[in-house]
Amino acid sequence: MTQSFCSNPVALAKELAIGFNDRASQADKTGTLPKQDISALTEAGYLLINVPQSLGGWGHSMQTTIASHLELAKGSGSTALVVGMTVHTFGNAIGNQNWSPALTERFVTALQAGAIFNSVASEPQLGSPSRGGLPQTYAEKVADGWRINGHKNWTTGGEHLTHMLVKLRVEDQPAILLIENNREGVRWDKTWGDALSLRASDSHDVYFENVLVPADNLVELGKVKKPPNMWFPMVVAAVYLGMGLAARDAVIKYALERVPTALGKPIATLPKIQRQIGEIDVALEAAKALLLSVAGEWDVAENKTALMSRVIMAKHLATETAIEVTDKALRVAGGASISPDLPLERYFRDVRAGLMHPPSGDAAFETVGRAAIGL
Repeated sequence: MTQSFCSNPVALAKELAIGFNDRASQADKTGTLPKQDISALTEAGYLLINVPQSLGGWGHSMQTTIASHLELAKGSGSTALVVGMTVHTFGNAIGNQNWSPALTERFVTALQAGAIFNSVASEPQLGSPSRGGLPQTYAEKVADGWRINGHKNWTTGGEHLTHMLVKLRVEDQPAILLIENNREGVRWDKTWGDALSLRASDSHDVYFENVLVPADNLVELGKVKKPPNMWFPMVVAAVYLGMGLAARDAVIKYALERVPTALGKPIATLPKIQRQIGEIDVALEAAKALLLSVAGEWDVAENKTALMSRVIMAKHLATETAIEVTDKALRVAGGASISPDLPLERYFRDVRAGLMHPPSGDAAFETVGRAAIGL
């Protein structure tokens, strides 16, 4: 498929989010990522958003990409997370020249044809790959390439993925191999549909059982010193903050429509409700302003690594704010918010997954503190 250049991806994201939102409630109930969401994204070419124009992409800045992703997440946090995995992978790898020119051309060509990528790293025993350690998933050199065996979990995108960049080991060395989802021996176990958060993200387990790939599917072998991936925390921050913004819009709509018999007018006319919504707005605007400001700083910075503490700060504030405002939205709507008739309980559940995406918690504060002290 061939997609034309999009000069206004924010407007496109708003348009796509309408369809996502229409399907989001049912997708949450069934724990299934809608095929229509993926089709809409690939047909529009959205995943080319931050690929340089010189390589055949749209070439938009991080700031524009994050602004677009905020809008996309308003429609469905699960879908935004899935597409965000491709977006951050390409933004980081191309920006830091992690791939050879041949692989970059090959992967972008696949993206233009509608591919969905993700880095597949987490394992049940290993835990978070950010903590280090060699994976148990392994590859053996064979005559025609590589034979891979192993088990990965939390694989966001599930069977919608076409290309998996699998972190594994070759003897005692870390490595990354491309495994296409249509390879014989790739098996999916649908473990995710009743998770607390993001039930429609298809973050299932995948097994590799004597999967054979050609030699040129080797992406990386051995320990390679790389700059930190700052696209990942920025993109996931946009996913969770976008859902916080959606909760704000939903609770305002409810407050304007809810007319209790005893009151005789919308609850939006009550000062208490106005104050609570005001608190939501102030928190969201502060987090959004920091997120977009840091993205803009990244776009023009010569030493991007020096911005790591700012990126962590923005991600932390976005996630915590999303958790805070979805809680407040439940309080504004009262008992009605517990029912799936309103999307508020889904937003409340979904944003909590942001706590599991590093950097978070004490580690985030320690990094920001060291930068402030100058250590």
